[in-house]
Amino acid sequence: MTLLPTVSRRTLLAGLGGLALAAPALLRPRPAYAALTGRPFAQPALDAGRTEAGRRVFDLAVAAGRHQFLDGVETATTGINSAFLGPILSARAGDALRMNVANGLREPMTLHWHGLHLPAAADGGPHQEIAPGAVWSPEFDLRQKAGTFWFHGHQHRKTAEHVWAGMAGVIRISDNEEDALPLPRTHGEDDFTLVLQDRRFDPAGQMPYDANMHDRMAGMQGDVMLVNGLASPVLDADAPRLRLRILNGANGSFYRLHFADDRVFHQIASDGGLLGAPVAMRDTVLSPGERAEFLLDLADGATAQLRAEAFGAEAPVMGSAGIREVMTFRPKAARASAPALPARLAEIAPPPKATGETRSFMLSMSGMGMVGDFLINGRQYDHARIDFSVPLGAAETWIWENTTPMIHPIHIHDVQFRILDRNGRPPAPKEAGLKDTVLIGPGEKVTLRMRFDDYADPVHPYMYHCHILEHEDAGMMGQFTVV
Repeated sequence: MTLLPTVSRRTLLAGLGGLALAAPALLRPRPAYAALTGRPFAQPALDAGRTEAGRRVFDLAVAAGRHQFLDGVETATTGINSAFLGPILSARAGDALRMNVANGLREPMTLHWHGLHLPAAADGGPHQEIAPGAVWSPEFDLRQKAGTFWFHGHQHRKTAEHVWAGMAGVIRISDNEEDALPLPRTHGEDDFTLVLQDRRFDPAGQMPYDANMHDRMAGMQGDVMLVNGLASPVLDADAPRLRLRILNGANGSFYRLHFADDRVFHQIASDGGLLGAPVAMRDTVLSPGERAEFLLDLADGATAQLRAEAFGAEAPVMGSAGIREVMTFRPKAARASAPALPARLAEIAPPPKATGETRSFMLSMSGMGMVGDFLINGRQYDHARIDFSVPLGAAETWIWENTTPMIHPIHIHDVQFRILDRNGRPPAPKEAGLKDTVLIGPGEKVTLRMRFDDYADPVHPYMYHCHILEHEDAGMMGQFTVV
């Protein structure tokens, strides 16, 4: 898949015309603020929970907070056990979990466990609403391979606003297969979690969710790049090799990650866990909702500057928003060499043999060009409509076709799927593992295979949607049950 797929002249002109209608809202004067750049890197607290009656229990309090992004300014935020963002929940495959989610806000909310295979009633989608002052306590078993997952707000029509304010956190899962590998895994020493987001601020240094027409079309983007709520932090590293667990937690920004010196780094895991083998690369794209794990070698003693070319959903028409400085890695000393990379990481089973239906999903827009409603199979999301039901145990084939001039990251709840092909071609090595979010460019047709095991519920649905949160809130979402 190319970063900026080719589009037709007709689509290009229509898209430019649509964006022109939004231009007055884009020409706001830049506010007078200064981001606090260059602070020491910090990551959310690692929370292993507590044990109660054989379950690992996590207590998560969602509440309003204040966080200092800018010099001398306290910005109103939402956090989970902190002022902005939430903790890193640490658990092991097979754990029995209980999540106590306390809503300290003045409005309803939900908390979705993104990437986890679990009962629909515990999924935390828009049907598991938590009233102000209430506590929601879903229980489920961790049926996952080791990997980096996350949780975030998913309130109906409010997902984008809640995540923008800070309602998100990370889930770090370990297992015996990953334990046996010679990989960095000591939190805060050679294993680091990076939640990448961007925000924009008003003249008072606040970041209200005030999406304009362009934001609703292209996804909400900001001009201040953040890592765990810090602008361009600096990490002084002791270890010769670092493991970076990176989440694109942005509302609408895609990031092409690379280093200023064009150095090679290695991807070792995608959304659902380890890849079969390390994949060498000089750059890679993460779309909203995607996670990946990378190994960065610092044995040469040279400073490594991580950068991101940021772009929104309209990138095929309008290009990128430019290069942002993400963070700086400063090794404390040069080493002779980093340890050898393992040649193999995990045994990746082949995609399951199809035993169920083949379903087609068309991404489209009503109206002209980039101005209109976001649709899946010609329909907007209806909270009361179940779009279809899947038989328990079926391995289905889902074919997604993007007829819009935009790029869309598609997320499917409950399952980790396998990408069979892109326009008839096999997936790239970095996409050959377990995935729950897939980027689909204009004109692309992507075929997925997934099995629906363990959990059936004729009442509570799972969701599928674009993970540009503004598109999701605008109706580019559907829902299904497993029966």
